[in-house]
Amino acid sequence: MGSEMKKTKEEWIAEGESAFYKTYNRFPVVFERGEGLYLYDTDGTAYQDFYAGIAVNALGYGDPEYTACIKEQAERLLHISNYFYNPPSIRAGEKLRKAAQMDKVFFTNSGTEAVEGAVKIARRYAYGKDGSHDHEIIAMKDSFHGRSIGALSVTGNDHYQEPFRPLLPDIRFAVFNDLDSVKALFNEKTCAVIMETVQGEGGIFPATSKFLEGVRALCDAHGALLILDEIQCGMGRTGKMFAWQHYGVRPDVMTVAKALGNGVPVGAFLARGAAATAMVPGDHGTTYGGNPFVCAAAEKVLDIFEARKLTAHVEKVGRYLWEKLETVKARYAVVKEHRGIGLMQGLEFTVPVGPIVTNALLEQHLVLISAGTNVIRFVPPLVITEADVDAMIEKLTAAIERADR
Repeated sequence: MGSEMKKTKEEWIAEGESAFYKTYNRFPVVFERGEGLYLYDTDGTAYQDFYAGIAVNALGYGDPEYTACIKEQAERLLHISNYFYNPPSIRAGEKLRKAAQMDKVFFTNSGTEAVEGAVKIARRYAYGKDGSHDHEIIAMKDSFHGRSIGALSVTGNDHYQEPFRPLLPDIRFAVFNDLDSVKALFNEKTCAVIMETVQGEGGIFPATSKFLEGVRALCDAHGALLILDEIQCGMGRTGKMFAWQHYGVRPDVMTVAKALGNGVPVGAFLARGAAATAMVPGDHGTTYGGNPFVCAAAEKVLDIFEARKLTAHVEKVGRYLWEKLETVKARYAVVKEHRGIGLMQGLEFTVPVGPIVTNALLEQHLVLISAGTNVIRFVPPLVITEADVDAMIEKLTAAIERADR
């Protein structure tokens, strides 16, 4: 440990490049600790975090109550497998089920795995009705559901899909927020529609009420399942515990992850009604999913959300962030559009945002993330204040002006 602490940033990066499989183009920064809403690199420089590990670190870094919980559970019991019951998973499952207004829950290791489970529910549900294998799933263009073959199959982005074809068969793609495009794909073989309630990677596009209500009605009319991906937009990020609660349109199956564990890798899929009993023992499983350690973390996150009334806080600070980003939009002609809800917002630019994000990071010490080529995504820890928003806006505008030179 002592010798590692003496390594320079360049040495760490060189060692990482040698060790890692090359699937990421990383920024030239080495973070080694976090505190509150700030990350610190190996030189001790503080960076304001407005991306929260891609919408994961809802409580920021080093929250005392959360940290004490995972330390205690680490000393008690980490893993036993799903052949046995354990109290943290039962408590976390019951709290998550109630918060999501669903009947059953299955804990996974990630959001991608949650999507895999949701797709399997749809296929198993349809197979259980008629014993055939020719059912179709409708997904959305410009969506993102994960990198595994199953999740990739329902991700509407050719760039991600092309190298890995053929993917799962019988997936049809409609246009998000275009109800007619969904109607055109529905037929007697349609068993499910899957979509994000707010598209994240696709550019921060919330569903319209008309669209979500219309898709729900189509599913009901055809006996199909509505699957809502709340992996990024769920867990309080929009000012409701789950984004669909803004619309009053309850899904049959829902996926959740990211902020559920506040950094500990845990996800879940939940189901209600007929979807909650579609799979039987032997249809699905996981070795690590739902172990005592990750479920203790998830339970504590759910407890903190309730005790600190975080959704109300997000709603309040989210309105303030909206106002401030509106001023940025009005100030710079290069900003084309502003979208989002709560603490999940985006600015669309007329130019690629890579230089702005890079300048923000390296010169202003502000951590941001893009959504596609032209959108800057704002998904900070949910515990930020209005003062934190002000500090971010100052750094953001400096980065925009620097990139515009």
